[in-house]
Amino acid sequence: MKIKLPAVVLLALIMSAPARAAMLSDAEATFLDQLVTASAVLEQRCVGYEVNGAGSVQLGARLLGSTDAAMAMIDAYAAATKARDGENYDAGKFRIEVSDAAAKTFRRIRAQLINDPKAACADYGDTSVERGLLRRY
Repeated sequence: MKIKLPAVVLLALIMSAPARAAMLSDAEATFLDQLVTASAVLEQRCVGYEVNGAGSVQLGARLLGSTDAAMAMIDAYAAATKARDGENYDAGKFRIEVSDAAAKTFRRIRAQLINDPKAACADYGDTSVERGLLRRY
């Protein structure tokens, strides 16, 4: 009996830390979804769009409360992308919950961009322009 209780407590502590770490706030999830959508538009080479770095940081700051928080999410997404592509990345900026959420969103958006490129590029591209993540050229 003495061994079971500490083992259960230890297991509960171990299991609760990853569960807490794996949650994105609503604002983080929203900003990440918008970042991923814009990057999918660029990755699929939708004509007429380019990145708006300052606009992206401004949107993130509005959603997350500071430019530092916005940059941290942008860096976490960049690290997740590099990790997925097998490139070297900053492990201190990598967040598994960002990687998982970004991968799901990217697959969904990319599938729509492949199935109907003209309509999806216009829809997602224009939406990203309105949000300030992309600009037209």
